[in-house]
Amino acid sequence: MMFDFGASTSAIPARIRGGLIRVVALALVAAPLAACSSVDKLNPFGGEKYETKLLPDVPAEEIYDQGLARLAKRDGEGAAKKFAELEKQYPYSQWARKGLLMQVYSEYEGGKFDDAAATGVRYVGLYPSSQEAAYATYLVGMSYYRQIPEVSRDQDASEKALQAFTALVQKYPKSEYVEDAKYKIQVTRDQLAGKEMSVGRYYLARKNYTAAINRFREVLAKYQTTRHSEEALYRLTEAYMGLGVAHEAQTATAVLGHNYPDGQWYQDGYKLLAGGGLKPEENKASWISKAFSKVLG
Repeated sequence: MMFDFGASTSAIPARIRGGLIRVVALALVAAPLAACSSVDKLNPFGGEKYETKLLPDVPAEEIYDQGLARLAKRDGEGAAKKFAELEKQYPYSQWARKGLLMQVYSEYEGGKFDDAAATGVRYVGLYPSSQEAAYATYLVGMSYYRQIPEVSRDQDASEKALQAFTALVQKYPKSEYVEDAKYKIQVTRDQLAGKEMSVGRYYLARKNYTAAINRFREVLAKYQTTRHSEEALYRLTEAYMGLGVAHEAQTATAVLGHNYPDGQWYQDGYKLLAGGGLKPEENKASWISKAFSKVLG
């Protein structure tokens, strides 16, 4: 089963472009005077060498529009720097908030995923009740989601993407991004389960049955609703047969048969038990039975 980890995010919410409030700041700059008189050259305590002048006002809206223009040219890095100026020049203003959100989006579009995630987390921390907090959280999740590697590698990005999407669903249940977040939660959970299965098979092939069982148990404990549960039950049958713990092997296959009666994994498990003179039989006291009963309940 293949997953598209490169899915693009939703368009920028229209409301973050509207309702702009004009804020003006004054900047001081030093400008050299005309050449000093001969008296000034001899007198170290003479007239001032520099004086301050006021530059023409630069509206925040103009800086914001410059950032949008860079985005239009697909210059995500340049756009992010421009939007960051709003927070520096207009701190604690609505422009600072709008600029910070657009900085997240620009970093994401520019492929600076770690930067986007960090900036997104900062935005939610500063403005948790804003209308765009859900969107910022979504971009945090997407920033990690886009970095998910193939299943045999470290899955830290999957863990962080899962955390962000879960937070979005829980904190902003009415958000327009919830539906997509729920889908990506399933994808990341499946990826994490796949990692556990990969490690479990590694131990199983080397007859390290206890280590293998721990991995397959993790799949049933945390990721029961993923596609890996069926194989995990069969692998438990293999591992427990290898250890000579017949009743747990029988339980694993019985639970497998109850939930996936037409699957190939059940047929393989049944044959494996039969080869040892056993048949599927569920022990209700087994952790396997309890784990699956809890999920079904």
